[in-house]
Amino acid sequence: MFGKSEENTKERDDKTSNCFLRLATMGEFKVHRVRFFDYMPTAIRAMAFNAHTERLALGRMDGSVEIFNFADHYFQEKVIPGKDSRSIEALCWVGGRLFSAGLNGEITEYDLENLRPKYSLEAYGGPIWTITSNSQGAHLAIGCEDGTVKLFEVLEESIQFERNLDRQKGRIISLSWHPSGTQIAAGMMDMIRVFDVPTGRAVQRLLVDRGFGGSKSRETVVWSVVFLSDCTIISGDSAGKVQVWDGHTGTLVKTHLVTKWDVLALSVSKDESSVVVGTSEGTVIQFQFIAPTLQQQQDKEWVRTRTFKNHTHDVRALAEIETAIVSGGMDTQLVVRPLLEKFDERSHASALRKIHFPHRNLVFCAKKAGLLLFQFPGQLELWRLGESDGHGKPGDSLPLKRKPEKLLHLKRKGEDHICCSALSPCGGWLAYSTMSSVRLYRLQTDNNDISITKVPKLPKILRSAHQLCFSSDSSKLFAASSQSSVLVIALSQSECKYVHTLKPKSGSRQPIHLMTNSVDGKWLATANSDCEIHVYNVQKLKLHCIVPVYGSCPSAMGIHPTTNNLTMVHADQQIFEYSIVEKQYTDWSRKLQKQGLHNLWLDRDTPVTHVTFNPKNPEQILLHDMHMFCIIDQSLPLPDQKNQFYNQMTLRNLSEQERPSHLHAFKICKTFQDLLSVSLLDDQSLVMVERPLLAITSQLPAPVRQKKFAT
Repeated sequence: MFGKSEENTKERDDKTSNCFLRLATMGEFKVHRVRFFDYMPTAIRAMAFNAHTERLALGRMDGSVEIFNFADHYFQEKVIPGKDSRSIEALCWVGGRLFSAGLNGEITEYDLENLRPKYSLEAYGGPIWTITSNSQGAHLAIGCEDGTVKLFEVLEESIQFERNLDRQKGRIISLSWHPSGTQIAAGMMDMIRVFDVPTGRAVQRLLVDRGFGGSKSRETVVWSVVFLSDCTIISGDSAGKVQVWDGHTGTLVKTHLVTKWDVLALSVSKDESSVVVGTSEGTVIQFQFIAPTLQQQQDKEWVRTRTFKNHTHDVRALAEIETAIVSGGMDTQLVVRPLLEKFDERSHASALRKIHFPHRNLVFCAKKAGLLLFQFPGQLELWRLGESDGHGKPGDSLPLKRKPEKLLHLKRKGEDHICCSALSPCGGWLAYSTMSSVRLYRLQTDNNDISITKVPKLPKILRSAHQLCFSSDSSKLFAASSQSSVLVIALSQSECKYVHTLKPKSGSRQPIHLMTNSVDGKWLATANSDCEIHVYNVQKLKLHCIVPVYGSCPSAMGIHPTTNNLTMVHADQQIFEYSIVEKQYTDWSRKLQKQGLHNLWLDRDTPVTHVTFNPKNPEQILLHDMHMFCIIDQSLPLPDQKNQFYNQMTLRNLSEQERPSHLHAFKICKTFQDLLSVSLLDDQSLVMVERPLLAITSQLPAPVRQKKFAT
């Protein structure tokens, strides 16, 4: 039972309330329902899929790059933060190396181990609109504002300019190599040029018709081209056309008018039997190379077969992979649309998936002080939670006697965006890192006043961090550094001192994406994208043990405050509990793995991003994903497949005598939606930070076409 009555903050309406929540048989919690974190992702601008590693690289408008592991439940395993001056117009894989190009005129290669640009190279052709590699991975081609197609040789550690192809009058908007590597098709204004790569000469000019009516006076932009093995060229343009060309003769084979607006992106399947098209009205359209009728099996042609409407705005980026169509654009969400004919039966793998939120924490809670820290790319916000008188029954909304208050708005220094931040449990320390520096601040709060002091001299070794966290007593700062190492920094009122570097024995070069420490200050656990979990003894400053490696990446973990057991949840939704002291899985964990998790738990499509515990009830593990909050009670039996998994409503309607036979360990609450964070304060109140998707949508620019009733 849950009642809702929203209160106002000083700056925003309908953003927070205090309520009582009761999960059947689990007792009561006072809940701070927080909606004043104005998290706003930026538009997806580009994507590239690496079929060999099954990694999708995604570039956003703010210059950030995200890497998703499609072999591991679409987990977002890495994020490279953006930079004010970085522009990403296109992305390209060469083997395991990732390149981008943008309107700042630079080509950038990324260091995927240290989550930063490895180097950037000025191309001297003005803004770069597109980048692509040949199938051999030996060369990159870029299309420039000055009308040049520039070729770069891919070397072992860098790239090197080789030559320009014949310069054209007008910018090069899109490029596609022929699979043989001997020709390149270039989309321009009102035309497509075909270049012979060995000579650098333009050998074909394909004139693209302008639109109809008033649009005939406007130039047609060829936003995307694909060059197929049989020398068919398929183009998408600003007049809403998908056109099929014969690359041998330069003649137009067929025109498909698919929208009144722009066709912005094209992607072809590996076997070249399907092409998908993204438009500026939010549709994704599939064309297949098939026979038009059963009687004409020999005469195949490109036929429009399906239309998907999963976006509200421009579809800027597309990738057709073996079993799905992946799309993204102005509405900021990544959509994975499985192709049902690739699956023998309907299953979890064949369900539509939308990724809205990052798979990492952007909210940090000072549990002792009742403070919240919100991380944005350009700034940090520190808020004090509201207070109520605390009287009511489960389901009630409680009147606020003190409203939430923003105490601090801290802007970052420099062009680099914030990659991680942390707030100490006592609320006295705040830290954040960019790719170029770490900054540490001392906070002092006195009633309504707050003072902030920058710690002036940090140890020189503390240059940047992938993750930051404070010890439970706020005496140490842990900073995840390169090659899965952790810097230990001692904090005091008078100084900030480097103590030690904790290093794994595995030799992994992958970055740490999770870090948690124990309440007693003895243990620190880290997880990296090699799926390795290391546990360090902080008092002895040495590696204590390595948790047996499991094949799916950890998405959340926490150390129990009394048992010091490490609870880990992975991207595939599996849960493990490991005894740090005994260096082995607990009996409960073995029992869970032997029986197996309920199918409804495993079929969830968003990862658990936070694990915490209830010190007053040691049997309880608290965790959440985007759509639910869950309490696992280890004293209760595990649910089997015959049990009703979502049973809270049933339990409420049963008598005290009937209830025990229906109980199981997983208590799930879906009252709160679009969750970014759940924390348990020292006063036993829960903090639920929500970011309603409608609030994100309302801040987007108006779409080019808004659907009207019955149209």
